[in-house]
Amino acid sequence: MEDPVVQSGEGPPEKPQVSEQKPSVSSSESAKRVSRTVKPSVAAASKVLVPTGSIRKKMESKINSDSSSGVVKSTVTGSGSARSSNSVPLRRNSTGGLPEKSSVSVTKRPSNVSSVASKKTTTLASDPLRRSLPEIRRSSLPSVVTKTSPRVGVSETRKSGPVSPLTRSLRTSTESDVRKQETVKRSSVKSASSISSSSKRVTSSLDSSGSSTFRKVSSKLSSPSARSPAISSGSKVGSLSSSMDRSSSFSGRRKAATPESRDSRFIVLPQVEIKAGDDVRLDLRGHRVRSLNASGLNLSPNLEFVYLRDNLLSTLEGVEILKRVKVLDLSFNDFKGPGFEPLENCKALQQLYLAGNQITSLISLPLLPNLEFLSVAQNKLKSLSMASQPRLQVLAASKNKISTLKGFPYLPVLEHLRVEENPILQMSHLEAASILLVGPTLKKFNDRDLSREEVAIAKHYPAHTALCIRDGWEFCRPEHAIDSTFRFLVEQWKDDLPLGYLIKETSIDQPFEEDACQCHFIFVKDGTSSICSNLVLKFQWFIGERSLSNFTAIPEAIEQVYWPKHEDIGKILKVECTPILGEIEHRSIFAISLPVSPGTGCPKVVSLDVHGELVEGNIIKGYAKVAWCGGTPGKGVASWLRRRWNGSPVAIVGAEDEEYQLTIEDIDSSLVFMYTPVTEEGVKGEAQYKHTDFVKAAPPSVNNVRIIGVPVEGNTIKGVGDYFGGREGPSKFDWLRENLEAGDFVLVSSGTAEYTLTKEDVGRRLAFVYVPMNFEGQEGESVSVVSETIKQAPPKVTNVKIIGDVRENNKVTVTGVVTGGSEGSSRVQWFKTHSSVLDGENGLEAVSTSKIAKAFRIPLGAVGYYIVAKFTPMAADGESGEPAYVISEKAVETLPPSLNFLSITGDYIEDGILTASYGYIGGHEGKSIYNWYLHEVESDFGTLIPEVSGFLQYRISKDAIGKFVSFQCTPMRDDGIVGEPRTCLGQERVRPGSPRLLSLQIVGTAVEGTSLSVDKKYWGGEEGNSVFRWFRMSSDGTQIEVNDASTASYKLSVDDIGFFVSVSCEPVRRDWARGPIVLSEQIGPIIAGPPTCPSLEFLGSMMEGQSLSFVASYSGGEKGNCFHEWFRLKSNGSKEKLKADEFLNLTIEDVGKVIELVYTPVRNDGIRGNPRSVISEVIAPGEPTGLELIIPDCCEDKDVVPQKTYFGGQEGVGEYIWYRTKNKLDSSSLMDISDTCDGVVTCGKTLTYTPSLEDVGAYMALYWLPTRADGKCGKPLVSICNSPVNPALPIVSNVRVKKLSSVIYCGEGEYFGGYEGSSLFSWYRETTDGTIILINGANSSTYEVTDSDYNCRLLFGYTPVRSDSIVGELRLSEPTEIIFPELPKVEMLALTGKAMEGDILTAVEVIPETETQQHVWSKYKKDVKYQWFCSTEMGDNKSFEPLPLQRSCSYKVRLEDIGCCLRCECIVTDVFGRSSDLAYAESAPVSPGIPRIDKLEIEGRGFHTNLYAVRGIYSGGKEGKSRIQWLRSMVGSPDLISIPGEIGRMYEANVDDVGYRLVAIYTPIREDGVEGQPVSASTDPIAVEPDVFKEVKQKLDLGSVKFEALCDKDRSPKKAPGVGSFERRILEVNRKRVKVVKPGSKTSFPTTEIRGSYAPPFHVELFRNDQHRLRIVVDSENEVDLMVHSRHLRDVIVLVIRGLAQRFNSTSLNSLLKIET
Repeated sequence: MEDPVVQSGEGPPEKPQVSEQKPSVSSSESAKRVSRTVKPSVAAASKVLVPTGSIRKKMESKINSDSSSGVVKSTVTGSGSARSSNSVPLRRNSTGGLPEKSSVSVTKRPSNVSSVASKKTTTLASDPLRRSLPEIRRSSLPSVVTKTSPRVGVSETRKSGPVSPLTRSLRTSTESDVRKQETVKRSSVKSASSISSSSKRVTSSLDSSGSSTFRKVSSKLSSPSARSPAISSGSKVGSLSSSMDRSSSFSGRRKAATPESRDSRFIVLPQVEIKAGDDVRLDLRGHRVRSLNASGLNLSPNLEFVYLRDNLLSTLEGVEILKRVKVLDLSFNDFKGPGFEPLENCKALQQLYLAGNQITSLISLPLLPNLEFLSVAQNKLKSLSMASQPRLQVLAASKNKISTLKGFPYLPVLEHLRVEENPILQMSHLEAASILLVGPTLKKFNDRDLSREEVAIAKHYPAHTALCIRDGWEFCRPEHAIDSTFRFLVEQWKDDLPLGYLIKETSIDQPFEEDACQCHFIFVKDGTSSICSNLVLKFQWFIGERSLSNFTAIPEAIEQVYWPKHEDIGKILKVECTPILGEIEHRSIFAISLPVSPGTGCPKVVSLDVHGELVEGNIIKGYAKVAWCGGTPGKGVASWLRRRWNGSPVAIVGAEDEEYQLTIEDIDSSLVFMYTPVTEEGVKGEAQYKHTDFVKAAPPSVNNVRIIGVPVEGNTIKGVGDYFGGREGPSKFDWLRENLEAGDFVLVSSGTAEYTLTKEDVGRRLAFVYVPMNFEGQEGESVSVVSETIKQAPPKVTNVKIIGDVRENNKVTVTGVVTGGSEGSSRVQWFKTHSSVLDGENGLEAVSTSKIAKAFRIPLGAVGYYIVAKFTPMAADGESGEPAYVISEKAVETLPPSLNFLSITGDYIEDGILTASYGYIGGHEGKSIYNWYLHEVESDFGTLIPEVSGFLQYRISKDAIGKFVSFQCTPMRDDGIVGEPRTCLGQERVRPGSPRLLSLQIVGTAVEGTSLSVDKKYWGGEEGNSVFRWFRMSSDGTQIEVNDASTASYKLSVDDIGFFVSVSCEPVRRDWARGPIVLSEQIGPIIAGPPTCPSLEFLGSMMEGQSLSFVASYSGGEKGNCFHEWFRLKSNGSKEKLKADEFLNLTIEDVGKVIELVYTPVRNDGIRGNPRSVISEVIAPGEPTGLELIIPDCCEDKDVVPQKTYFGGQEGVGEYIWYRTKNKLDSSSLMDISDTCDGVVTCGKTLTYTPSLEDVGAYMALYWLPTRADGKCGKPLVSICNSPVNPALPIVSNVRVKKLSSVIYCGEGEYFGGYEGSSLFSWYRETTDGTIILINGANSSTYEVTDSDYNCRLLFGYTPVRSDSIVGELRLSEPTEIIFPELPKVEMLALTGKAMEGDILTAVEVIPETETQQHVWSKYKKDVKYQWFCSTEMGDNKSFEPLPLQRSCSYKVRLEDIGCCLRCECIVTDVFGRSSDLAYAESAPVSPGIPRIDKLEIEGRGFHTNLYAVRGIYSGGKEGKSRIQWLRSMVGSPDLISIPGEIGRMYEANVDDVGYRLVAIYTPIREDGVEGQPVSASTDPIAVEPDVFKEVKQKLDLGSVKFEALCDKDRSPKKAPGVGSFERRILEVNRKRVKVVKPGSKTSFPTTEIRGSYAPPFHVELFRNDQHRLRIVVDSENEVDLMVHSRHLRDVIVLVIRGLAQRFNSTSLNSLLKIET
């Protein structure tokens, strides 16, 4: 990515190669950007120069840089140097050559700040530096660009300008070094190892985002692709990653970068993607280019980086071809503008440099969707008015003539704005105005961080300030801004305000999420207006990202209040208010809000209301409008309170819903509705209250009035009711007794609701009257209720007993003593129960109804139950008393199944029903068997009647007449036991029935014209001819028999209207036996029937041209105004209404169709009957006749359409004959015209005729024989035109160009319009832009192509000329195909190079040797396109897939290509955009390369506790099991010591590696076992970890140390590792010896287990598989294994022992530990 650090207003960077880290001396934001800084020129130069002084010295110098780049200012200088600069550098100083030299005073600076190149260099600059600068420039290394600095030293700059906080901090931190440092006179640059610091240490001083960015850059720097390019002088450029790792001097000073010491002199350009290769880069700086269309400029669409600064360009014409350009530098040219429209094609442009021109306006600069950096410094701009740039981040406009902010564009992501050295700087609070215009994205103004004071001032301006500034408002102080901006807006609106009105206020409340936001638009009359119309305001809300952005209308937000949503947070609201006065709608005015703030999450009630009438008994409801303010809407808490007059509200228990029903307690009280909004998250808002008026009482009323109590003599009854209507007062009560004689009620008691029944009330009813009354004395409507008839006191029974044997089918009797008057018909009811104890009627099941008889036969269902008798005593007058119950002493017993009786009842007559009954005894009856039989005589067995088997009833059919009937029953118990069957025979034979009618009625409607029928039901044998008679009865009761009406049906006539009709029937049996006559009920009176049309017929002939009429009859009362309609029926079934006249004239449209007549009868009373229709036959056509024939004037080639009139049905295909005659014939000659006549020629036989050339000057005659569609012909007609045929104007058609050969074309056309004369021909050439040019001298019908015709089209022009010299219109042919020369061809494509991994294949095309192809290739070839492919399958089915981004003639074979064939396809494109045929070449299968490892290195920090990893780039086929061996190398010795077992890619160092270099030998091995050359890499000497080093050094300084350890005395080989019995030991070490002591206990003294000096063979061993163990070996017999609790302690012990034993060791550990022996 291209991400340089530049000073805005200068040229752009070139393509960078290496990124370098800036020191952390700026803000966290700057750190994030500086971490991507690219400064390869400094890194390159640092390796060239010889550093002066030690590594801890700080230097500052200015070296010569690339001639096309600017200068980077020192971060020590801060902003002072820029402000103190008063000299403007010459324009041509920005290009090639080295400027004059000057001496620079150099001071000491922090070691982490890299020396930066300047335009000016010292005279004592070293020769290697001066020789390397041109090489750097020629190698196109990018450089850092800034403004030029004046010729003053750093020390002078500090004096002349303000000192930045960073400068003060650096002075404090380096004060001692400054005193030591002298002013140097030669330029020097710090070495690369001190340019950058460790990535981890720098990251610690940055914020989180900056840290992550820096790590990403560091990883890129360490990759092979990020290596610095080599300088041609021979000096090497080291890896930045290694220099970062080795530099640690910055960590000690990273705390100096405080927020007050930030330096913001650098602007980080937006990242620009880099593509390698010169095909995307063009650098023509300082070449005096005057036009972008100049030959040799080689502008192409593929260019991405174009540098054209310091030229003589004055127009952008030609830049539109750069459709992919990303960086375009046009600085220091002669542009004046406007004229930036060609940039509209540069959609990918990201950085545009226009500094140092004469531009006066940017108004024509188009919208560039990807533009991120724009420099227009050092021009003549008066404003920044331009199109919106959606992605612009940096706008540099210093050194212009900008004096106003009017027209400032909408720049939504602008971060840096520079307007130094402009007249507008005189405006107060310019920075605050810029903050208002840009918005919160602005981070730097005039190359400085935003001032806190200006940010605070900007917040005091109203929300619409940015719009006012853009429209030209003069910026003022914030305390005056509200009034000033309002006056400015009113001045804009004043001409469009309603007449007579002034605007007083336009504002919007501070909007909060989901809270009511109200706009305020206040209009006032000016006092002189007399307008009476009311002013109506219409609102529309909008929303946008910024004040200057395009606002979007919010649908349905058209009220004065808007509720912002969650997604509106941070956005700006706008309201447009449209005043409407009368019917005139005026121009809208607006108001803009502050950004929508997030809601507090605490809901609040906006309004409360209570609906409902405040009358007792009504339901009222509370309504709450809630603003949820960002919380999730929940269910609020509602409650009702009651407040008495002059009292406090009291909560109503249970009233916790929005609805509440008013009760009596609420009367004369005011209710309070309290609502507390609660969100789903449980946040409660503030409770709100709504008070109502006082509740009124309802009018007094009573309902549900009733009498309670038993209406029996002697009892007390009471009248009650439900009172409603306030508090009840002294309501009135009256009792009235029924007067049986008079039928009314008489008052017997009043004033009380209770009444005691007396003997006088027996047999009568009582009425209770309830008159409701409230405390105020208001009476309501009275309500009464009537009681039941009062009864006498009932009798009573005692001593009730059951007498008899309690067995099935036995009869038992109940007895008892009745008191309470003489016993009357007392009633007994029998029950059964399972229980032997009575409990009232609980558990009782009735087995009989209540009867007078006291005896009872026990039924079968009572078997196993106890028998209970209910004895209800009855007095003689029928009065009943309380019943008494008695239960049997034992349960009912059962008997075997049998019948105690069997009988047949019923009349033995036809259709009579015989019923069999029997008495069953013997337990519960099961499915007993029933059969019926017919007997001829009483003694035969009988015939079974199967259809009635199983039934107890039998309906006698006709088959049973004259026979006996019997019934047989076989009893069966429910357990399957069958008893003896029993048969009962009928007493007499079956008789036939007497004829009679069971029912007789008339069916039909009593309407004239309808038929009535008789519906009867006959019984009594087979019916014969029954006799019917119909009668008509008048309204006076007179009955008259209707003559000739003796059937079962009768049609009502007109005579029956107004009469009743009945029918009589005498039933007659087949044997002439007659039954009684039956008369039916009357039906009627008979009403008149609906009007109808009995008949309807046509009158007239059904032929075209005739007239139709009709004849219709009428019935249905007196005829009224009947009407009719005519319809034409079409073939598709649809109807077409014609007219309603009495007659219908048939036309051609009726031919072949039928006519329908619909007649609607109407009675004189207006009632319509059902319409009746009649359909005619198909209408026949009339005789074919030609009525008229006229021929209009004729002209050549124009169709002649004669005017003719036909009659006689559908016209068919008539006969037409056209004649041409020289003379005009008269009417008599026309009738005999034929082609046999002199001068008459037949020329056509169709209706229309187009005169040809032969007809010109002659007369045209037409013979017409009219013919009907069915082929019938009429009389012929002949007509002739009035004037001869006129010739047509000369025209030509179908003008075309015919290609005769590759260079010869022929023009053709079809002439028309008389006889052709000398027509004119011409040829034209059409260019690519559509311009048509006449070719001089080309005036024949053929044309030969010239070179000027290439890439053009040819057109042939044909101007027709008639023989009489009349000239027609020029017609051009269609353009030919574009004329091209021969297409370039590739004879063959060859591949050079080996098809081996890592090798480069190059495609070479072979050009045909023909002269034409050689000429085409040399003159018209544009470019050659390549595409490489890789095969996917081998063998016959080999297919190729394209390789992305492989489009050059060369291709480097990759690992994944092994075994595949490569293919290169080539297409040649000429300057005309044509492409040749595809040519390709294929390689043999790719073979793997020799395995090798490149760039092998060991990663890891140089301490003995770190982890090290070997890394390299393998090539040569697929890697197999390569071998890695880790070794140690003593410093200064070539010997390598192998580390046993360490053959992995990772190695963890230990104490044994201290002082050695680690060496890794990597032997690459391919998958198939082929080995490559081994490669080795080594580390620096391994140092002791700092914490361990510090502790070891302290203990060595003491000279005598003790350590605690554990010793495993019982560690046998059979035990698992770590398992044993550990004992405590003391390890004593001093400069002479080592001793292991076993400490003493309560029972023993300390004992020394091992003691020895450091003389050989003394040594200390480590265990790689156990980091807590060590072994001290004194000699072959004395050794001990010790355990410590940590690796750290083990390392300290080993290093202390080895440090004290250095005199016996060849390794200089003391020198490594820096111990002076």
